[in-house]
Amino acid sequence: MADGVLVRSIEAATPPGRDRAVDGLRAVAILGVVLGHWLVTAMVVTGDGVGLASPLAHLGGLVAVSWLLQTLAVFFLVGGRVAALGHRGRDVPYRAWLAGRLARLLRPVPVLLAVWAAGTVGLVLAGAGETTVRTVLTLVLSPLWFLLVFAGLTALTPLAVRLHPAWPLLTVLVVDVIRFGFDGPAALGWINLAAGWLVPFTLGARFPSRRYGWVLLVGGAAATVALVRWAGYPASMVGVPGELSNLNPPTLAAVTFGLAQCGAALLLHGPLDRLLRRSARAWAAVALLNLSAMTVFLWHQTAMIAVTGLVLLTAGPLPGLHTAPETPAWAAARLMWLPLFAAALGVCWALFRRAESRPGALTGTKGRPAAIRRRPWSPVPWRTPARPPARSGGP
Repeated sequence: MADGVLVRSIEAATPPGRDRAVDGLRAVAILGVVLGHWLVTAMVVTGDGVGLASPLAHLGGLVAVSWLLQTLAVFFLVGGRVAALGHRGRDVPYRAWLAGRLARLLRPVPVLLAVWAAGTVGLVLAGAGETTVRTVLTLVLSPLWFLLVFAGLTALTPLAVRLHPAWPLLTVLVVDVIRFGFDGPAALGWINLAAGWLVPFTLGARFPSRRYGWVLLVGGAAATVALVRWAGYPASMVGVPGELSNLNPPTLAAVTFGLAQCGAALLLHGPLDRLLRRSARAWAAVALLNLSAMTVFLWHQTAMIAVTGLVLLTAGPLPGLHTAPETPAWAAARLMWLPLFAAALGVCWALFRRAESRPGALTGTKGRPAAIRRRPWSPVPWRTPARPPARSGGP
């Protein structure tokens, strides 16, 4: 009953012009990143403590998982779309607009850092070794690179709305030709950290019509397959220990793969918007996830760490959680742990979601959210009717 009230209140508070598909695409991207990390990251108990391993290094069949769940380009496509709309429709100076956008993005970070500063001290005092502490901090802090790059590209929104995506794509191509074709300095690749993600960001700022979706999907996929098959790029779209990474920094294969994802997103935009307009319950779930997007993103690794650590302390090393990810049995066992990871993430969400939202973001009685209101940091600009003129002679 309470869920029905919440669903109806969210539906009633959503303006008719809301681009629900953009929120839906962001939700898909968030879930892809979370599931991807939970499936391809293993915390393995060794004689030196708890280290990191990847099943992708041993189970080649799981490479397809990285093609399905590495959804970063969709994040940047949606981010470019939202930033461009907000920048064009802003009624405040650019500096104030940017401050609002960055506040929305970075507000949960200090809480994460404070909690894990205390957590690190606790691990050291409890006798955890250097390997274990390094593993935990790597998992906790690794999502921050995305926020820093996203913040930088958001600051470049005035440029992004004017820049054609072909220019950053050409930059990535030139950098990779120098790096891999002419044995250039590896440090040159870090240019791609900005240029590579600027491609989907500028594409989102333009947000071409659906008819370009097939061109991007087919062209991007064909280019990626060609680069993997004949140019020596890794097949995995996430990093694998001991191998060249397509993401660290982004390679041309990662960017062409991102173009294919952007094409798929453009094709899904219309059907997804219609689905979210027909199903109030689905829209409510998407809206609530978007309001806590950064909380979910920042704390999903903590949820995995918590389950892994608590089970290790209480039951000892168990398959799929603490053992080396070298066999299909590990992958099957891992799937069984995902509900516990999700439950732990739910606890993190309950504890820390308020760090992301301003007071009054969701208002209701007895702490129950009842409506979504427009705020300067709203994930996607609301298209609201003009305010009625103020009445004279009244309160």
